[in-house]
Amino acid sequence: MSELPPSILPVTASGPDSPEPVVLLHGFGGDARGFATLQGELSRSRRTLAFDLPGHGRALGWPKIGGAVVASRAVLGSLEALGLTRVHLVGHSMGGAAAALVALKAPERVASLTLLGPGGFGREINSTLLRRYAAAREAVELELLLEQFFGLGFDLPRLVVRQAVETRARPGVCETLGEIVETLLDGKDQKTLPIAEIAALGPPVRLIWGAQDRVLPATHARGLPGDIAVQVFDGVGHMPHLEIPQQVARAIRAQTGDSA
Repeated sequence: MSELPPSILPVTASGPDSPEPVVLLHGFGGDARGFATLQGELSRSRRTLAFDLPGHGRALGWPKIGGAVVASRAVLGSLEALGLTRVHLVGHSMGGAAAALVALKAPERVASLTLLGPGGFGREINSTLLRRYAAAREAVELELLLEQFFGLGFDLPRLVVRQAVETRARPGVCETLGEIVETLLDGKDQKTLPIAEIAALGPPVRLIWGAQDRVLPATHARGLPGDIAVQVFDGVGHMPHLEIPQQVARAIRAQTGDSA
């Protein structure tokens, strides 16, 4: 989709037409490109759409900048403008919190909810890492910070570093990320979601977490209501869609009812 109305977030679409597409929402400091591998897996059997959220990627100049709340409103408006009445939502980190807020605001639009290391499921967060990541501009510093987003045994993809450096070269990016990160945080902690309400929504809810997540601890996946399915992967950090894309794709296909 190239020439989109200003009411629609920039989107990368792939896969065959399907009545209930998969919509992918990236995390803080990322963009739709981070879902390229996962989108390739899912697009074999279903339409997928990966949005750039406000203040990120091609939506850097979005009229309203903010965190999960602002992102959820922009996503809902984009779904409405695109005529998508019901979708399978997948969200990573901040995008996971945004996906949950979309489901809370419009549960009739959500066929399923898959959250990858989502924000808002507990107070603990590596706020120091996120604030430093928001401000970083140089390749060496970005590489050192990005390594902490992945599991200890995972080799940081060079493409991830290169894309981060290219993004930070754009005017206003670090300032915008600095503004957004403060909307996610409450001092050294993070703001939380109404988890009981999410569990009671109706659509199936699945959490995927890395046991070595150094941004949002996997302990947030413990003690949740039984209506929320949980998968925790050993040796995986905060980026399961990049570290174990095939396993994540299988979990999402199970949510959507696809067997491909």
